[in-house]
Amino acid sequence: MAGRGGRGERGGARQHVLLLPEYLKDASKKMKSGLMFVKLVNPRLGEGALYLFNMCPQQLFEIKVFKEKHHSWFINQSVQSGGLLHLATPMDPLFLLLYYLKKADKEGKFQPLDQVVVDDMFPDCILLLKLPELEKLLQHVTDEKEIDKKKYYKYSKEKTLKWLEKKVNQTMAALKTNHINVGARVQSSAFFSSHQVSTDKEEDYICYAHGLISDYIPKEISDDLAKHLKLPESSASMPNPPSKVEAQRQKRNK
Repeated sequence: MAGRGGRGERGGARQHVLLLPEYLKDASKKMKSGLMFVKLVNPRLGEGALYLFNMCPQQLFEIKVFKEKHHSWFINQSVQSGGLLHLATPMDPLFLLLYYLKKADKEGKFQPLDQVVVDDMFPDCILLLKLPELEKLLQHVTDEKEIDKKKYYKYSKEKTLKWLEKKVNQTMAALKTNHINVGARVQSSAFFSSHQVSTDKEEDYICYAHGLISDYIPKEISDDLAKHLKLPESSASMPNPPSKVEAQRQKRNK
């Protein structure tokens, strides 16, 4: 799918290449009512990032951008330089909600969700409040109170770490199923010698999966998760591994 962006080198509208899941094909044909690009917070960095909302049903996608050197796209009758490839992949919206819940936890009190998910920099964050089964999602990471038929929420460290541990386990299972070699990466990132770490040990998968999940959570929560998983300090502090998409690309290039 090719979408329009800014102005091209010759004054025409610059187009971009976006890969979408097959089931979004119909929604993409009615872009104005079906799909909407929004800028929301990156929960790891606290900075703006591009996301895609499927408005019916409500669903969130993150946009990954890949750039190849000396690469261009032929789109219809035009050539678009730069070679950028945008890839939309489903994302659990609870990661974004978790960012705001953790931020609000500094006040140390229960609050209604519409007072928690507020952001002057990224006002479209209110779209998160329209997600289906929102209350069910929040049960994984919050404590809840109901007063006068209105619900109030507070970040729960205990529940969050249990939920994130499940995410780590799911990620590990996916890495193993897809035969992603992680041992060498963990070894390299942690600066271990070859005789200290063997290839693809269970601990390697845990460290690697923790790094992938850490791309979606604030550093403080990432550190808490590392302690919860009993990771060695060197693994917990090592640089994050490449994204899951990049890992899949490396597998295809083998």
